[in-house]
Amino acid sequence: MSSFDTQSRVISAMRPTGRLHWGHYHGVLKKWVELQHVYECFFFVADWHALTTHYEQPFSVEENVFEMLVDWLAVGVKPGAATLFIQSRIPEQAELHLLLSMITPLAWLERVPAFKDRQEALKGQDLATYGFLGYPLMQSADILAYRAGLVSIGVDQLAHVEVTRQIARRFNHLYGREPGFEVSVQAAIQKMGKKHGKLYHSLRRRYLEQGEQEALETARALIKEQSNISLGDRERLLGYLEGGGKVILPEPEPLFSDAPRVTGLDGHKMSKSRGNGIGLREKPDSIARKIRTMQTDSARVRRTDPGEPERCPVWRLHELYSGEDIKGWVQQGCRSAGIGCLDCKKPLIDAVLEEQKPILERARPYEDNPNLVKSIIAEGCEVARDEAKSTLEEVRRRMGLEYF
Repeated sequence: MSSFDTQSRVISAMRPTGRLHWGHYHGVLKKWVELQHVYECFFFVADWHALTTHYEQPFSVEENVFEMLVDWLAVGVKPGAATLFIQSRIPEQAELHLLLSMITPLAWLERVPAFKDRQEALKGQDLATYGFLGYPLMQSADILAYRAGLVSIGVDQLAHVEVTRQIARRFNHLYGREPGFEVSVQAAIQKMGKKHGKLYHSLRRRYLEQGEQEALETARALIKEQSNISLGDRERLLGYLEGGGKVILPEPEPLFSDAPRVTGLDGHKMSKSRGNGIGLREKPDSIARKIRTMQTDSARVRRTDPGEPERCPVWRLHELYSGEDIKGWVQQGCRSAGIGCLDCKKPLIDAVLEEQKPILERARPYEDNPNLVKSIIAEGCEVARDEAKSTLEEVRRRMGLEYF
């Protein structure tokens, strides 16, 4: 294993399931641009993940990969400051996913909240596949392959980092222990007495097989209560319970984005699945038309009716784009019916198009010469694959798969 500080390395990814919109820009990409100057960043296109839900549309995924990479480069993600790569170009991630699947309890995957949430959101699709069930483990392999200490995510993805931490802990517990560890642990359990030893075994099994956090906490408390065991035995029992020994796969920590929630055309969160987005590189005329026809305060039927900005989806975009002077003008004008909805939208359109100008300019060289993108990705994949190979070699050795 390399000796770098894992807490200096950040990993994050996006699925190529459609064109990116301004929600992606404010929610993810602006954060990436900041992170690349502070940490060692690995950003990748999660095309395998896209196939967990879009396996019947592989060619749309292919097109989306290129467009997504152009968007990243256009907003200011720099190949000299971050490593950009494509998930499916790193076969070591797939092998690590396979090896981790051998030790991951099925219940850990089934209880990830996003599993049932996404099933409900995509109930029109046939998602009764292993790939869909196993995608949280694939995400864990994505993170652990690069031994990243930090994962840039939104709050709704915390469960994925938590299951990754559990998997890393279990791997370290199984394959990172000192010589004679099992013998020392069993001797320590005997010192606890028959009743407490039996309870310890039961709690450990419930935690490892069912992922019961309550069982883990109860077992920790049980160990602390034992007065007839040494400090060394106490540490061994805790390690045996939750993954002690050498850290082969570091447990990552979440790095939350403080990005605002970007409102879509229908007043709900901007998302590809709802079709309520404004494309990041959409034509300016189309952007202006979408904002002009965007939903407003439903209680304001006529131009002379006073409105309430807090009920209006357009106001939420003003909060993101407009200065205090414009926001004050909107608040006063809307409530007094001094301005109409189209008047309100005009400065918002101007602000969005102004922010888009440098993005379109930076995108143009990559749109005109796709080989530039291919070259950047080829270099990034080479760097990423070297890192993943190093991790996999250690994992294979620890799992006893280096025979000759």
